[in-house]
Amino acid sequence: MALLLSLFLLFLFDSRSNAQGPPSPGYYPSSRVQSLGFSQGFRNLWGPQHQSLDQSALTIWLDKNSGGSGFKSLKNYRSGYFGSYMKLQPGYTAGIITSFYLSNNQDYPGNHDEIDIEFLGTTPNKPYTLQTNVYIRGSGDGNIVGREMKFHLWFDPTKAYHHYAILWDPNEIIFFVDDVPIRRYPKKNDATFPQRPMYVYGSIWDASSWATEDGRIKADYRYQPFVGKYSNSFKLAGCTANESPSCRRAPSSSLPGGEGLSRQQIEAMLWVQRNHKVYDYCRDPRRDHTHTPEC
Repeated sequence: MALLLSLFLLFLFDSRSNAQGPPSPGYYPSSRVQSLGFSQGFRNLWGPQHQSLDQSALTIWLDKNSGGSGFKSLKNYRSGYFGSYMKLQPGYTAGIITSFYLSNNQDYPGNHDEIDIEFLGTTPNKPYTLQTNVYIRGSGDGNIVGREMKFHLWFDPTKAYHHYAILWDPNEIIFFVDDVPIRRYPKKNDATFPQRPMYVYGSIWDASSWATEDGRIKADYRYQPFVGKYSNSFKLAGCTANESPSCRRAPSSSLPGGEGLSRQQIEAMLWVQRNHKVYDYCRDPRRDHTHTPEC
């Protein structure tokens, strides 16, 4: 009886802990970066007729008469901290991607680098999938070699704005959700780490061929328009391509004086990965890991 009671209490504690979200990371890098309005840091890239901006938010949308909409930073960066508050559309969004990412695909077509935060659309009563990904020197072109790690979040991203960010420095890439690190991608060697300057992008588009359940569920335009919202309060703190190699402008990944993530941040990250990670490319037996030696 005592053993059963102990197991029940442990289950109850884990359930409540899971419902309450991750433990505090103890450090909030977004608070170290000044906010910028959209026009201070970005411009429309495509679909201007499917983009609107007011004092509080940038709204972009996709319908059957468009290819969606996208925006691009005014500057390209070779390191930095890049964040956005985003709110997703509820209901049927299968096949639709809403994203915030870094890329140099316009500068290096067919041989580009990319660091992604992508929300994969879903169907009612099923959670969005947050996909993080890293491409290096064309690994996303033609013969796709992605480095995907996917999550179902501990909250409903359609209910309110939440902050999603990428910290990219010469030694590591860290993905954050509300300042909680969810993934760390360290530099193992030059061949597996992006080092060329990239722009910051956001977009909404139809990726029915792969986005939802490996493409089995497509976009259904009876539910259009598909809308993505970005608070008009972006975080851009980086070293541009033409600045000195000694430039260091992004906030530290942890409290000043620390090296790498703190123990408290690592505990929060492990909690997220233990409870909310749903895919890891390194653990996929179907993948050819000769292309991903970092695994």
